[in-house]
Amino acid sequence: MPTPLSPLSITLADIQAARERIASHVHRTPVLTSHLIDERVGAGVFFKCEIFQRVGAFKARGAFSRLTLLSSEERSRGVVAFSSGNHAQAVALAARELGMPATIVMPLDAPALKVAATRGYGAKVVLYDRIGGESREEIARRIQDEQGAILVPPFDDDAIIAGQGTLALELLEDVPDLDLIVTPCGGGGLLSGSAVAARGVRPEIRLWGVEPEAGDDMKRSLEQGEPVSIPLPNTIADALQTTRPAERTFTIVRALTQGILTVSDLELRAAMAFLASRMKLVVEPGGTAAFAALLHGKVPDAAGRRIGVVLSGGNVDPERFGALISGLA
Repeated sequence: MPTPLSPLSITLADIQAARERIASHVHRTPVLTSHLIDERVGAGVFFKCEIFQRVGAFKARGAFSRLTLLSSEERSRGVVAFSSGNHAQAVALAARELGMPATIVMPLDAPALKVAATRGYGAKVVLYDRIGGESREEIARRIQDEQGAILVPPFDDDAIIAGQGTLALELLEDVPDLDLIVTPCGGGGLLSGSAVAARGVRPEIRLWGVEPEAGDDMKRSLEQGEPVSIPLPNTIADALQTTRPAERTFTIVRALTQGILTVSDLELRAAMAFLASRMKLVVEPGGTAAFAALLHGKVPDAAGRRIGVVLSGGNVDPERFGALISGLA
């Protein structure tokens, strides 16, 4: 039995406040277009390029949004986060820039590029074996208890969600008459923040999130009417390997979006290759999810529409990128 809708945890005003807090710390990323892609999909497509954001992903928005709210006393205790990569880098950068120590819990099989970048921003990295069943949440709680550090979750936090929603404010300032926005979806922070911002500015706009087929926890949760858990997804989209949405992101996605679409790893690879060959953009697998759905005809009622597509991150090892797109361009 589906649960009744709960009040949403953030508002447009929260996102506007987050934008003011983070303005001096993040980039206003460009919106790019391609006549070739418009002709290919039969729609006007506007790419919000978070691949050019600091740390190479939209996650910088949420990290700075959360950390700028910390008091001097909280900053002295430092922060702890868990992530397979982009949130890890974002928290590490924000902590360094705002003058506080950071400890990041990352899986042993996280992309080496993302682990190295996190350390490069000055954070201490604690590795764990997620394949073997170790819990990143338990490790983070232990660090909290031992150090008094403030937990900065990847998506289950109102300030994080509000920060991610700032990209939709920018997108709609640049393209005010969008009919649709399509974003990748992992834990739902990007999709839910974008939904609150976009629907607050343009109530008639529609939003879709896109998950990898093997990592469809949000889709299943919407079908069940409550958050559900899935096994660790076996997908090339390492940024979208969540196993359960948060109650708050689930509630927003359920209330304000059209739902969730899914794409295969092969479709992700084809989208990566298309963007590289036609637009000269390097986008990581998970970062292409929204475009992959559009490219392969999976976005309902897309024909003739004006569609915002979020390219959420570009952090991928060059050798792996080459291997993934080989023969697909």
